[in-house]
Amino acid sequence: MENEKKETPQDRWKRKNNYITKGFRMYKSLSDEYKEACEKVGVGQSEQITKMMREFIDSQKGGG
Repeated sequence: MENEKKETPQDRWKRKNNYITKGFRMYKSLSDEYKEACEKVGVGQSEQITKMMREFIDSQKGGG
């Protein structure tokens, strides 16, 4: 099988740790504003999305 992609150490780590890529659609203008805001305060975009997701999940626990 010539075209089989070899699994990299990063691929193995992602598989072992159930790490996924999450994709979604949004307006470019919102994405641009978000990028600028993250750069302004010095945080990574995925880091901030993860934080917001965690805060939302936590706010829903016990809320029913």
